[in-house]
Amino acid sequence: MGTPFLLVPGAGGRAWYWHRLVPELERRGHRAVAVDLPADDDAAGLDAYATVATAALDDLVAGGDGADGDAVVVGQSMGGLTVPLVAARRPVQLLVLLNAMVPRPGETGGDWWAAVGQAAARAGLARAQGRPGDDDVETDFSHDVPPEVWAAGAQHAEDQSGTPFGEPWPLSAWPDVPTRVLAGRDDRFFPLALQRRVARERLGLDVDEVPGGHLCALGRPAELADALEALLVPEPTRQVT
Repeated sequence: MGTPFLLVPGAGGRAWYWHRLVPELERRGHRAVAVDLPADDDAAGLDAYATVATAALDDLVAGGDGADGDAVVVGQSMGGLTVPLVAARRPVQLLVLLNAMVPRPGETGGDWWAAVGQAAARAGLARAQGRPGDDDVETDFSHDVPPEVWAAGAQHAEDQSGTPFGEPWPLSAWPDVPTRVLAGRDDRFFPLALQRRVARERLGLDVDEVPGGHLCALGRPAELADALEALLVPEPTRQVT
């Protein structure tokens, strides 16, 4: 019955983020489960996030006809801190980083932003596009999401605890799992050029472009489902450097 997909959200941790993508994957014959993470719990760090996501993976695999190791685990934005931890605990077919943070061993999520130059990249893209370089994060997220979808998301929003951002990323190396990087060509928050550089420097990987911005699962779910389906061909694993 197709491929099982585990979908791990970014900051705020709501499974709702994936609600437009799940039916698109199902229409293509796959199974998909989105995870709610304990984002508003100050007692929950990266280990707790990984435990919740791993339990969802176990349920996904147990509920299907496939074998252990068949699942594709997708992490969006901050989800890039969590999904490799899941792959270190369970066999998976593929890790997919979608507009995602790519951590180095021992680096905290809070340090990641300055380490990769996210603020400068974001401001530089705004200048190049003739947009104000202010701190309008909401516009950077919502610019290509249908207004009615963005408005509906308000009732699903959760505060994001700073706890997981303060913890050193715990793995000593990237897990030995095939990994692909998808980046929205219109991402204003993690600009495409930034994602290309980080993926190359930290994983030795190229980036596959997808339509849409930082929240492309909300803005372009059909195109994203097509891109995910196209990744179901294994590629060599590369290690964090």
